[in-house]
Amino acid sequence: MINLFTKSFFTSSPALPKAALLTLAVAITGCNSNSTEAKQNKPATSSTTASFESDATVVKAIEDNLKASGIEQKILSAVPTSMENIYWVNAEGAPAFYSDKEGRHIILGQILEVGNGQPVEISSELTAKVAKDKLAAVPKEEIIIYPAKGQTKAIVYSFTDADCPYCTKMHSEMDQLNAEGIEVRYLAWPRSQGSVPKMEAIWCSDDPKSAMDRAKKGETITAPTCDSPVQSHIDLGLSLGVSGTPAVFTESGIQIGGYLPAKDMAAAAIANK
Repeated sequence: MINLFTKSFFTSSPALPKAALLTLAVAITGCNSNSTEAKQNKPATSSTTASFESDATVVKAIEDNLKASGIEQKILSAVPTSMENIYWVNAEGAPAFYSDKEGRHIILGQILEVGNGQPVEISSELTAKVAKDKLAAVPKEEIIIYPAKGQTKAIVYSFTDADCPYCTKMHSEMDQLNAEGIEVRYLAWPRSQGSVPKMEAIWCSDDPKSAMDRAKKGETITAPTCDSPVQSHIDLGLSLGVSGTPAVFTESGIQIGGYLPAKDMAAAAIANK
């Protein structure tokens, strides 16, 4: 029987933060400059090329077994990995996880392939493909964009929180990032319930970019309530495994940070675009 801690992975409150889910699904939470290690070169990939075809039989098996354990959960896809009979699973409103072919065993966390160079997370190609598609699907009018100066060499998406010190540090280097040819696209990811009103006020402002600049300087932002995209950004981040801020993804869906100094972030973004 799946215990209550595991059950919280699938059934969390619709309001942020989904703390129990994050605690279970990731090793690190909160504002963290090291939530992911920066990759200066192209990340290693599994020795077996990933297939992106979902297996409907496995999807149904997982849903049926979860239901038998008292968990109603919509499974979006179950894709085979390079590990025999192990599938990478996307579920609605929850981070991705692994399952066996019978849908009887759920694995939370990473599975590394070793013995062929550096260790590789077996879902790396699959994760990047999903992240690329999901990020590209976010309407531009929902994103606060800081364009590159001159030629755009790379685009990064950053899940950010106005109350996060490392997010503020990254923002203080925005001019340098833009000068390095990096376009930065902000998505909202408040780390606590207390940060939600501030993030919603930023996105509901007449000039969200100016409001973001002022919020990063510690100013109080007020705005009439609106149909903001903050909750949808939260859900998107959770589905991509975001566990802290800033969480920086390239346009190709590869997560390159955490906070990195501007030159390092630019180099990683260009290398992994």
